[in-house]
Amino acid sequence: MANLSQLKFAMATSIFLSVFIFGLFIFAIVYVLNLDMLTGLLVALAGSALFILLQYAIGPAIVSMTTKLQYIKPGESPWLEETVKELAEKSGLPMPKLAIVPNKTPNAFTFGRTTSSATLAVHEGLLQQLNQGEIRSVIAHELGHIKHKDYVIMTVLSALPLIAYMIAQVTLRAGMFSSASRRRNKNDNSGIILIAIGAVSFLVYIITFLIVRRLSRLREHFADAFAAYATNSPHDLESALAKITYGLSISPKPPEGARAFYIGDPVKARQEMKNIIENKNKYDLDNDGVLDERELQLAMEKEAHDTWTQLNGMFATHPPTFKRILLLKEIEKEMDTGKYTNNEIYNHI
Repeated sequence: MANLSQLKFAMATSIFLSVFIFGLFIFAIVYVLNLDMLTGLLVALAGSALFILLQYAIGPAIVSMTTKLQYIKPGESPWLEETVKELAEKSGLPMPKLAIVPNKTPNAFTFGRTTSSATLAVHEGLLQQLNQGEIRSVIAHELGHIKHKDYVIMTVLSALPLIAYMIAQVTLRAGMFSSASRRRNKNDNSGIILIAIGAVSFLVYIITFLIVRRLSRLREHFADAFAAYATNSPHDLESALAKITYGLSISPKPPEGARAFYIGDPVKARQEMKNIIENKNKYDLDNDGVLDERELQLAMEKEAHDTWTQLNGMFATHPPTFKRILLLKEIEKEMDTGKYTNNEIYNHI
């Protein structure tokens, strides 16, 4: 059982751990290089802070340019505008700016610097491949991200592993170059030091990367639960997630660089579908060649407890679709009893 305070705690813990590990890492670099401790730390931390602020400042512009989105003018898409307005009011949120992305994959995402300046972008593929109930549930899911301020936290937090990765790349290459030069000057140990820093940098990158990915998966569950109660129709989001996963799995070129901006992980979607198809005979209990709803749920439950799936999932931006659908089915069962309140919408996470 969870609640919104636990999501906030998870966010705070993730930020603390990432900053603490990164801070120790910077301290170690300054110490190993025998720099003036105070000056070195201030320069390193100030540089990191500037990098994070720069990413926060220019992030929305980069998203706009890379996705080639087009902002919707008032009255241009009446049903979409009315649906977003209704759900935003119900969620206690200001109306976000709306945009259409000329992309045939079924998807929607949010970005921005503040709640009041957030943008909700919808892919053409979502509007073409899903029905109105499913689109409505996806919109509610994205509004959940705005409600939880996920886009701000993830933008800031994701900068730390990126910095560590950049340091690792630079120091490893510089270290290998210096090691080659050491043959001419055997008293020069700078190459070994740089390679050691690069190796530690890469380790810090992996650790902070895993912390960020774990938080990314958790926020998807919270957004799913938010959407289920905002629309009072968990089944619509279940159906939408199934269609989106299938749609992403058959996309000719999954946009790996933009994985965080997809409602489902476009890279993992292919693997999910492949696993279900490869094990179809095992799950097809009546041997009729088709997985009915009961058999598909059994398949999802078994896949969710598979050890390899769990280990592989540590590197994913999103939880496996079947885990998300199983959570929504629990919420759906609770709603069918009529014994639930909006104050307990995250209890099943």
